[in-house]
Amino acid sequence: MQLKYVISLLLSLALWAPTLAAAETGQASPAGTSKDASDAKPDRSPRVPTFSLNGDLAGDLQVFTTAYEDTFAGIGNELALGYLELVKANPGIDPWLPGEGTQITLPRMYVLPDSAREGIVINLAEYRLYYFTGGGVQVYPVGVGTEDNPSPLTNAKVTMPLESPAWYPPASIRAEYEASGDYLPRMIPPGPDNPLGTHALMLSEKGYLIHGTNKKFGVGMAVSHGCFRMYNEDISRFAYQVSKGTPVQVIREPVKVGLSGGEIWLEVHRPGEDYTQEDREKLWRQTMAKVEAFQKQHPEVQVKRMAIEVAVDQADGIPRMIGEKLTQVAADESSDKSTPKATSDSGQTLYF
Repeated sequence: MQLKYVISLLLSLALWAPTLAAAETGQASPAGTSKDASDAKPDRSPRVPTFSLNGDLAGDLQVFTTAYEDTFAGIGNELALGYLELVKANPGIDPWLPGEGTQITLPRMYVLPDSAREGIVINLAEYRLYYFTGGGVQVYPVGVGTEDNPSPLTNAKVTMPLESPAWYPPASIRAEYEASGDYLPRMIPPGPDNPLGTHALMLSEKGYLIHGTNKKFGVGMAVSHGCFRMYNEDISRFAYQVSKGTPVQVIREPVKVGLSGGEIWLEVHRPGEDYTQEDREKLWRQTMAKVEAFQKQHPEVQVKRMAIEVAVDQADGIPRMIGEKLTQVAADESSDKSTPKATSDSGQTLYF
């Protein structure tokens, strides 16, 4: 990160500090003595629900009825969902013209990532940010890095919040613009043309931010140079929730398996709108490896192969129950030895 960029960020923080302090303490700003509507405090409540944790599961699927003018991009921006997660959850529906009165699935049910449940967890494979707080979790769509400019897999921390940040494009990005015949200035001031949007969270991973955007389309997709984009309507609230030092884990987990109330749940994510045979075969291998590892950790579980095949075939990010945990009492087994049981060579009960 360039020195000028750091100086700009520090100045931005200094200008923001009184507002942030007032927001944290619930007190009015020193200049905010008027009761006029113009002095009303902005709404800092999160736009997304805070779901309680049910084992390794959270949230629930919801349904939305579209109006004639709706698009998936517009619905995502309005309801804090990503474009791709809506497309994958609603196969066969035109994302640009779903039509009047069409019922679409809002994919707000999640198998939680296999990571520490604290602070911020960003799963690149599903283009989502999980924020664990107070025994619950909030889930936001995020834009992440492309294949050419991938987001880093890292364990970092939030170092400072920023309001109205200026952007100093690195030399590599300016070179890209120059090669395509475009000009990019050394500094873009705060405003509607600023790619960092209205707010940002600076990370200890040098050069990377969680920030807003001046392009609403792209949140929930692989579009950035490595940073993490949120809707301005989300980051402008989220930046005030997250404190300095909050841990940030960035992972890539396209297959998630979890246990909830004795049920085994599987969630599989393909990388994009298209689903190639190569992607399918790769996800199948990853899924079987994940399920087998889960069974080793939980030898008492049974899984249905057909349910696993459906989850991989769809790869739509919708959690599916693929099995259950045995609850048979050992005493019952010892008292009933007359009925033979179908077992595998390893002694495990067969379920598929």
